[in-house]
Amino acid sequence: MKTEKKKGITRRDFIKKTGVAGAALGAAALVPSVGRKAFAAKRDYILIGRPNPATGPIAAFGEATPWVDNRALDEINRAGGIYIKEYGKKVPVKIKIMDTESDPTKAAEVASRLILHDKIDLMVVYHTPATVNPVTSICERYKMPCISLENPVEMWLTGGPYHWAFHAFWLVVEDVFPAYMGMWEQVETNKVVGIIAGNDTDGVSFAEGSQKLLPPKGYKVIDPGRFPLGNQDFSAVINTYKNENVEILFGNLIPPDCATAWRQCRRMGFKPKIATIGRATLFPSAVEAIGGDLPLGLSSEIWWSPHHPFKSSLAGYGCRTICDDWSAASGKQWTQTIGFKYAGYEIAADVLRRVQTLDREKIREGIAATDLDTMVGHIKYNKQNFSRTPVVAGQWVKGKEFPWDIKTCYNGDHKNIPTEGKLFPIP
Repeated sequence: MKTEKKKGITRRDFIKKTGVAGAALGAAALVPSVGRKAFAAKRDYILIGRPNPATGPIAAFGEATPWVDNRALDEINRAGGIYIKEYGKKVPVKIKIMDTESDPTKAAEVASRLILHDKIDLMVVYHTPATVNPVTSICERYKMPCISLENPVEMWLTGGPYHWAFHAFWLVVEDVFPAYMGMWEQVETNKVVGIIAGNDTDGVSFAEGSQKLLPPKGYKVIDPGRFPLGNQDFSAVINTYKNENVEILFGNLIPPDCATAWRQCRRMGFKPKIATIGRATLFPSAVEAIGGDLPLGLSSEIWWSPHHPFKSSLAGYGCRTICDDWSAASGKQWTQTIGFKYAGYEIAADVLRRVQTLDREKIREGIAATDLDTMVGHIKYNKQNFSRTPVVAGQWVKGKEFPWDIKTCYNGDHKNIPTEGKLFPIP
């Protein structure tokens, strides 16, 4: 797992490693198709760059691309596009999508290519620190306005301070951990928590957060330490959990490690009352891959769902509509990334409509002034260039239309997001 083994890298580290143009890049997709000619003043479209993990270990995050991209573009361009003063007319928006292969160094190379070779007007990027951090770092270097989402805020801030990049997502400390603990309180336990996390940026951050945040709330933390990604033998850590009478298993894993670890837990007779595994259990396909009835009762954070009460600023429909349309078009279940993918284009369109120019500094100022209701909630950036989005917590249960569904169990301060029942102990 090349991408997941990379630890947090600073902006300076990325620049040293990647350089700029001339790197060999993988296949690129353009939505709609355009040539690779150098930028000209008479170019009759607005070009947005979209680094995307189409392949590799975090490819599930990019699955709904380009379906969402095309949908948003159709809505933005329906009336002829966006008015740009330099052209004296409306021009359409186009997107250049390039595969990062789920690799941070590749993501930085792709970002450089989009800025220097393709001459994009704006960058929009999503999908975990492995994509967002290197891309926003490159945008800072080349003074490219950048809208990013889908990366815990604390991890994004490690590359700051930011001037050109603006981010929207939740905070681990202030948002996710309270959601976890609020959900856990719905089941009576001994409050002994066993940490299971890999030796990558997400795993280390969640483990460190557990050590700091859980004990003051009355939880005893049992942490056997980090393990290499792709680990095949969890017997030692499972025996530690059993010996310490762990009743809450809490971790942050990539999907293959989660499946391996959870199967071994059940084979070895370790049955915690609660198992909350971040990242690995976000996607229904990853949950189903665990096999049989083993996923029943697993829990996770929920970034976005069909039940969220938000509406599109581009077309007025709600979260349920875009989820149903995705399922009808693809035959697949909705995923939490769909709303955030769509929201990135809502923000971009709103900014461009307000500034009516392709001047980079004006676009940057326009992003900073954003005050918009989107598919993932209200976006208004603070002095650190980020906007918090709501996150709740839920549990996987047997589905009706699809094998598994996640139900919201705890909504904390976000009472406008409905719950669908309380957390139950793992059978």
